Amino acid sequence: MEGQDVEVRELRIASWERRLAAWLIDIILVGVLVDLIVGMTGPLTPVVPWLPPGPAFQWGFSDGALVLFAYWTVLEGTRGQSLGKMALSLKVTGKKGEEIDLPRAAIQSFGKAFLLPLDCLIGWIAMRGSGQRLFNRLSETIVIHVNESAPEGVRYVRPG
Repeated sequence: MEGQDVEVRELRIASWERRLAAWLIDIILVGVLVDLIVGMTGPLTPVVPWLPPGPAFQWGFSDGALVLFAYWTVLEGTRGQSLGKMALSLKVTGKKGEEIDLPRAAIQSFGKAFLLPLDCLIGWIAMRGSGQRLFNRLSETIVIHVNESAPEGVRYVRPG
């Protein structure tokens, strides 16, 4: 392999601020949907009997967290993007920019749906500068900023 040129693909790691904004878009959209469904049907999940009552103890097992987990797993495992990520030109990929599958999406979604504060803190402290949460590392995924420019050899003409 000596003397052969290796093509380097540049991936721009998404900023924490942009990722937070995409997360907020997702939780607002899904939160409204869950509130509408729960308002019509009642709770989707039973209260966990071994935890004290109240939102401070039940948050990880809430209807919203379960729906968000499924939402992120399906959208990011099939398209690489949730609606929030689409709006902000972000995408979840493998470390080399490749598409991810549902199992990897489920692993990285688990952290942000159920353990986000811990997931982020460990990422910020133990993996400083990597732009990864703990569950991104466990799933071997990264979040990148997607270039919206036209592919090579293509020029888009916009109206007006």
